[in-house]
Amino acid sequence: MYKLNILFLLSLVSFNSFAQKDGYWDKERATTKEIMVPAGDRISVSTEDLPVGTTEIVYRITLLDKNQEMTNSLVSVLKAIPDPYGIGKGSAGAVFLMSKISGDDKCTYSIFTSNENAKKYVADGKIDNACYSQSEPVSKDAKRLSLDKSSCLKPDTATIWFGFESKNWFLSQKVVLEVVPWVDIKLNRGWNQDNKNEIISLCKTSTMAQKMANSDDFCVCILNKIIKQYRYDEFQKLLAVEKTKVYKDFGNECYKDSDISKNVFNDLRTQAATLINLQKYNEAIPKLNTIVNEGKATALDYSSLGYCYILTKQFGKALKALQDGEKLDDTELLIKLNLAHTYLITDDYSTAKTLYKKYQNQNVTDSLSWTEKTKADFETFKKAGLPSKDFEKIVKLFN
Repeated sequence: MYKLNILFLLSLVSFNSFAQKDGYWDKERATTKEIMVPAGDRISVSTEDLPVGTTEIVYRITLLDKNQEMTNSLVSVLKAIPDPYGIGKGSAGAVFLMSKISGDDKCTYSIFTSNENAKKYVADGKIDNACYSQSEPVSKDAKRLSLDKSSCLKPDTATIWFGFESKNWFLSQKVVLEVVPWVDIKLNRGWNQDNKNEIISLCKTSTMAQKMANSDDFCVCILNKIIKQYRYDEFQKLLAVEKTKVYKDFGNECYKDSDISKNVFNDLRTQAATLINLQKYNEAIPKLNTIVNEGKATALDYSSLGYCYILTKQFGKALKALQDGEKLDDTELLIKLNLAHTYLITDDYSTAKTLYKKYQNQNVTDSLSWTEKTKADFETFKKAGLPSKDFEKIVKLFN
């Protein structure tokens, strides 16, 4: 029998430990108060400060005769219930919470979310501003209030006020109020929705985020790293320069994340392509250079960069970018074509002619021929005011 009891206790502890992994009953911040309510009068009392991350509370009200004492505290009763949902499954849970004793007296009570409303209740007895009211006199009661189902509990609720009205018109009543909060472990770190949005908004104003067409994943990555490292109140206490360093360090880590990095550079490519189509070549260059400097450039990125350098008359830089791209992929014909353009415009007609002739019967893409692309580029170069004395010679070569 002894062994069976030990096994039962061990299994209960194991079950409780597993069930409470997402939260816990905070006995340190539980409220236990004995209140004397004058005969036929009203009184209000506040709970202890509720901890950050409180998502549920369980309260118990017990009226005692003069010499009665509580046999079991609410905290000790809740030790046998692993989480608030064990209470919410039905009336059995609420009955289990009930005190085993109570006096003959009865009272009504109401719950308020502000001291002002509680004081008003004491003064006039009106319950219009109560978030919950028990109008039928009781000698004992127990209930669970949850964040998602009761207006008495909000994400930022720090204190709750209970108002009691005695139904004994001759003698004072002794009321025992017990309130135990359930604390969500994640929310206990102080990161509610508003706090998270604050970090995301600041992230989106950062230099890194503004390089991206869509910085959501990047900013969420930074947010998750901050949440893991700091409680909200700890993060708020950092100096401005310390916060800046946190953003920068975590930003660098997130920027290197493979999935985020891939999206970042694809965004930059899309932005650069749009700018090139709009003939804003000087604005496309820094975006393409960002890809190059991060070591993520493809041969096509170098081709686009070289093309932009040509159209902004930076021929030396165009030649270097295109030669770097050629090392990555010697078969990319857009690189070869832009190299031919660069040689032609910088008066190396012989080298350019060799390239133009060599690839004239191939396509630079699956649907665009070398000759068509060459002619289109020449028209663009003419409009940009680039040297055009040899353009017609090259076109005649194709004929």
